[in-house]
Amino acid sequence: MELALSILIGLGLSAACGYRVFVPFLVLSIAAMTGHVSLAEGFAWIGTSYALIAFAVATVLEVLAYYIPWVDNVLDVAATPVAIVAGIVLTASVLTDVSPFLRWSLAVVAGGGVAGAIQATTVVVRGASSATTGGLGNPVVATGELGGSLLTSVLAVVVPVAAVLLVALLLVFIVRFARRRARAC
Repeated sequence: MELALSILIGLGLSAACGYRVFVPFLVLSIAAMTGHVSLAEGFAWIGTSYALIAFAVATVLEVLAYYIPWVDNVLDVAATPVAIVAGIVLTASVLTDVSPFLRWSLAVVAGGGVAGAIQATTVVVRGASSATTGGLGNPVVATGELGGSLLTSVLAVVVPVAAVLLVALLLVFIVRFARRRARAC
């Protein structure tokens, strides 16, 4: 049961990376420091004061940068591979008491995959917003992404099942939307 719970936490945090890279790290750092989440061997650094400060500063800078029209589009290009790697690291960091092979296999396939899927969706949404509003609607998109990242991160730590259900619903929506767009073209 503990492995399943760890996987759910990892998936929720990885999904949150698709919205914002550093928010889930900040939430995990707080959760680890307060004893709400156990970190796997080799990832104790996430639960240190130095990491907490670094994640807090990085989160503030990332959030602010996404409110600058057109800079946010450039950040999306850079954030795509970073979000995937962050999803992998976050999933691996919460998978305790498993073999390294299983930890990294689950982290790469599930954590990286979920982070990549969510990030790809945010790139499309931001691109559509930029094209239709000239970038003026992007702060609304940025606020939604921040809220999604924060909500998903906190749910992943507090109620992991709810976080994964939320992510599953979002992924179903993404697939349906993509199918409709493909049929329309």
